[in-house]
Amino acid sequence: MKHNSKGLSSFVSSWVPRVLSLMVAIFIFAAVRYFNMASRVVSIPLDVTLPDGAGVEPESLVPSSIDIVISGDDDLVYLIDPDSISAYADFSDVDSSGIARRAVSLTYAEEVFEDTALTVRADPDIVRILFRDGNA
Repeated sequence: MKHNSKGLSSFVSSWVPRVLSLMVAIFIFAAVRYFNMASRVVSIPLDVTLPDGAGVEPESLVPSSIDIVISGDDDLVYLIDPDSISAYADFSDVDSSGIARRAVSLTYAEEVFEDTALTVRADPDIVRILFRDGNA
């Protein structure tokens, strides 16, 4: 003997529209968040630490500034003071000639950016400097 539950059959027959509605709602939410995003590009000074007394010296130009990209909510991106962000690259451990690459490190008050869902990144995020033998 087979028992059909009216509630169970009603739920099973309507789960497709419910899942579809959920997916549409997630898509609309993501689209609104994406279209409300903005990016701001700002140039800030780059502090480069060069090797001291290691017998090498830079042959190429040493960058003095770098672009940073601040991304997030359109209303908040332009409220960030670029002077509160500093960038540095440490080449102090270079001891041979050739091209050296170092990642650009950014320092800023992270809690400000976490609370507002803003992101900050350097562009480019790697600095290259050509070193030559300083004794020659």
